[in-house]
Amino acid sequence: MTSQIHRVCRLGLVNAYLVVEDDGITVVDTTIKGGGKAIMKAAHELGQPIVRIALTHAHGDHVGGVDELVASLPGVAVLISERDAPLLTKSDMSLRPGEPQDKLRGGYPGIKTAPTATFEPGERIGSLEVIAAPGHTPGHVAFLDTRDRTLLCGDAYSTLGGVATSAKVNPRFPLVGVATWSRATELESAKALRALEPSRLAPGHGKIVDDPVAAMDAAIAKAS
Repeated sequence: MTSQIHRVCRLGLVNAYLVVEDDGITVVDTTIKGGGKAIMKAAHELGQPIVRIALTHAHGDHVGGVDELVASLPGVAVLISERDAPLLTKSDMSLRPGEPQDKLRGGYPGIKTAPTATFEPGERIGSLEVIAAPGHTPGHVAFLDTRDRTLLCGDAYSTLGGVATSAKVNPRFPLVGVATWSRATELESAKALRALEPSRLAPGHGKIVDDPVAAMDAAIAKAS
């Protein structure tokens, strides 16, 4: 089947994805501030309305375009995990009991837009199943497209400089590793995502990789 997932890359470094559904487009992540224009242009070219924004996590390079899109799209839904919701608006930056008490890393700029709703792992957003993938941030998630098993993995993996997990700094593209909150938690999430045996890996940073399981195995081994 023809993939219904379309990548929008900003500055060659950070991705948003447009997922075409029966009722319109789900935008997964929004790149950096100013990224809304390219996302709107891509949606126009697809001839479909943007109906919702679903975020893998609250870091600035993934939520930077949210306010811009919301200003242009009255009524658009903005969705994020219950755990990362307070990090999105910087209303509560504290760690919760039972979580690793590692330092939050990466940029949390806070945005003006509050989420219209939150989600939990196991829920569905159109064709996308929400998959728990904490570690990079406390409430990081991935989305598995149940139609073709493409895994939109946020920053659990990156493919710039080769397939790598964010559980260990990749010298060829250190950004995601440096910005990871709990490396031990992230490594367990990387293993759980690999166990899904996705058909394609669609990361926050880098190109989409087909048949990624062997590369994911190698990335886990390198980070272990």
